[in-house]
Amino acid sequence: MSELIGYARCSTAGQDLTAQRQVLRDLGVDEPRIYIDHGLTGRNRERPGLQLALAAVREGDTLVVPKLDRLARSVPDARAIADELEQREVRLQLGASVYDPRDPIGRMFFNVLATFAEFEADLLSMRTREGMAVASARGRLKGKPPKLSASQQQHLLKLYDTDDKTVPELAELFSVSRATVYRVLDRHHKRPPVVPSAVR
Repeated sequence: MSELIGYARCSTAGQDLTAQRQVLRDLGVDEPRIYIDHGLTGRNRERPGLQLALAAVREGDTLVVPKLDRLARSVPDARAIADELEQREVRLQLGASVYDPRDPIGRMFFNVLATFAEFEADLLSMRTREGMAVASARGRLKGKPPKLSASQQQHLLKLYDTDDKTVPELAELFSVSRATVYRVLDRHHKRPPVVPSAVR
């Protein structure tokens, strides 16, 4: 007897799969037969939920996804998954429509959907990169602040150059680790990289 196997996915941990689960239930998929991936992108083929769903379907079964972009976010991946299902004689249902790879119009429509899914993923990626660049330019994305201010670093270098203080003493004086002292020295080319635990 053929079965309906459902698959749902969301890209971020903050997203909710409730709506997708409901769509699958409305399409006749039993809740125990719904496999999910939470916080994984559609470009990643190594998805545990997807692998379980593909392993669960047998010849004559139907893999049901709410939309094609939940299954894959690139044309090659969408095509590869569809071809694998076709070879195993498993039907693929996108929402309420069953994909028929033997139908030229259906095949063309599938490719168009896959192209749009890939385009949306590329667009999202581009917007994310642009947003990070803008935030970085405005100073909103900053690296880890240095342990010592510029004036403190200059003071440390002066004490080191006059040989008044050893690295352990400098670390204690400035309340930082020896590794921090070595980084300041290396940054100003005062000495070659040294294992932090070494004592001068």
